[in-house]
Amino acid sequence: MSDFLQLTDFLQPLSLPDLLPDAPLYDSQLGKHIMLYSEAFPDISDCDIVLIGIPEERGSGKTNTEHDGLASIRRQLYQLFCWHPTVCIADIGNITPGTTLQDTLAAVKAVVADLIGAGKRVVLLGGSHDLTLAQYGAYVKQNQIIEAACVDAFINLQTDTPLRSENFLMEMLTSEPNFVRHYNHIAFQSYFVNPRMLETMDKLRFDLYRLGVVKEKIEEMEPVIRNVHMMSIDMTAMAHAYAPSSKAMLNGLTGEEMCSLTRYAGMSPHLTSLGIYGYDAVADTQALTALQIAQMIWYYIDGFHRGKTESSLKDRHNFNEYHTTFTETDTVFLQSRKTGRWWMQLPDQRFIACSADDYMTASHNNIPERYLRALERD
Repeated sequence: MSDFLQLTDFLQPLSLPDLLPDAPLYDSQLGKHIMLYSEAFPDISDCDIVLIGIPEERGSGKTNTEHDGLASIRRQLYQLFCWHPTVCIADIGNITPGTTLQDTLAAVKAVVADLIGAGKRVVLLGGSHDLTLAQYGAYVKQNQIIEAACVDAFINLQTDTPLRSENFLMEMLTSEPNFVRHYNHIAFQSYFVNPRMLETMDKLRFDLYRLGVVKEKIEEMEPVIRNVHMMSIDMTAMAHAYAPSSKAMLNGLTGEEMCSLTRYAGMSPHLTSLGIYGYDAVADTQALTALQIAQMIWYYIDGFHRGKTESSLKDRHNFNEYHTTFTETDTVFLQSRKTGRWWMQLPDQRFIACSADDYMTASHNNIPERYLRALERD
């Protein structure tokens, strides 16, 4: 544990009276299973998942407030029932906001870098979406080249705004040296995005998925998320009916769809950080958005537990193997007998995540688009 004590220089411990419900918790609820940093820092050496709050909103033009808005999320989370007691979880409090926004971002980078460097999975509960930049900065600090995904109705590449929350992707995707091997944007809404921006992103071979495409077949997002190392969610990606404290978004993802995405994130063997941003506690008068986020975290934990059961691709006896030829190209598809997930082989013999639809496309002598995009990026 001594290796992690230096983290307390950047953290505020939790105030338990603000977090626990009026009624006592059952032994089978998450609040009884999560190790909390309230007085002494817990021993997180054997922890799988670490929760951290980031009460920072200055990137969206707001001034930081004194209240701990993230307490609402924790209060809802701790009351959910624990189905996977073997998954070790710790909540190590909130990042102490710095004098400036840059100070806070530096603290987030330092804490997250230490945790992912120690093999932990980090869940960040934050304010404005530009905190994604600090999340990414942790990988830069580790000199780790990554694939990243954002779930957001907007593509935050605006060049004519002073707000970091609206332009942070520009720095993340174009700064030098750059550690983003590939970027995926999930559930953007076309009427909020300049078509020329999409053309630019496509030329960079980044993959963007419109809201309608995601909703039509959300299971196609599982292979996308399976490949990423970090994932960032802006709650504005959800329809107002499912996240009332967010911007008044008429359209967007439903609660079930967002929980599916976080479950896929938990199942990913590569993903080491998940950021959930854009929560406005002041506007969340009935704590419905807090409950939504709590359930998203619950599904992330559920996905992590399920993902641990997956076999290595080297253990071929745990996979169904299909040899297929399309347009005179021989390839192999693997389907896990444990989770049902699919992989397909590229010409260099590497296997990449894919879906059952990719296999069906190939079996009809057509080249799966996922296959082509992977070749274009090599």
